[in-house]
Amino acid sequence: MDTQWPRWEVFKQDTPSKPHQAVGSVHAADPEHALLTARHVFARRPQAVSLWVVPAEAVFSVTKEQLEAGTVPFPETPPTTKPTLYYVFRKTSHKRSMTFVDYVGEVSAAGPAEALKEAQSRFTDAEALAWWLVPALQVVKSDPSREAIESWFEPAKDKTYKQQQYYATVGSHVSKHKGAKR
Repeated sequence: MDTQWPRWEVFKQDTPSKPHQAVGSVHAADPEHALLTARHVFARRPQAVSLWVVPAEAVFSVTKEQLEAGTVPFPETPPTTKPTLYYVFRKTSHKRSMTFVDYVGEVSAAGPAEALKEAQSRFTDAEALAWWLVPALQVVKSDPSREAIESWFEPAKDKTYKQQQYYATVGSHVSKHKGAKR
């Protein structure tokens, strides 16, 4: 029997001018818990302005190799399915980094197979090594208001230990006690 909470994929936006990027996953009981856990894990020290979480089972992913081999496991979509808005994420580099896929836009489709075809025809500016398609209705987003951004993401900006290059930095707290006797 599985005793873990459901897994949620986490997408983080570093600045308003950058896309949301998949940064990892968390286990959580519900969407709000997933956002809070994602904040503590992925945005406690690095810069961020937005977080999205989505149940892992809602993400349809496919690699370039699966497409070339014709082994894409498309879920069945009833023929009467109305178009759904999908968020499209794409991996374009083999670089080893924290980021797996970047948000590139949206498509409207009756299912993942149709969404993939639409994404492949619209987002042609770079070769795709992998695609993730996520129904927009499944995505839970952090509050975009300025007050929420400040309360969720600003506190971590001023901590000198947020980046590895600051680990050896001696703070003013050391000089206060320099001449103190023990």
